[in-house]
Amino acid sequence: MKSFTYKIADPVGIHARPAGILVKELKSCEGVSVTISKDDRSVDALKLMSLIDLGVKQGDTVTVNVEGRNEDEVAAKIEEFFKTYF
Repeated sequence: MKSFTYKIADPVGIHARPAGILVKELKSCEGVSVTISKDDRSVDALKLMSLIDLGVKQGDTVTVNVEGRNEDEVAAKIEEFFKTYF
């Protein structure tokens, strides 16, 4: 399993438009499971509404866990996505 933490810089936090783009990108990554956690809650990153329901705001720190085939590559891709959108 590969994981990283990221502090959200976007003033709106994790919101619908970039979260939708993230879900779409992750659907192309077959053979991996991605979860995003905040505090004591963890959600499947492929479930848009669950991701939004985490309520991640600017300044919050999330943990991203990637498990499965090509996890190093997928984790790097997600981390770059977070730097661009969040």
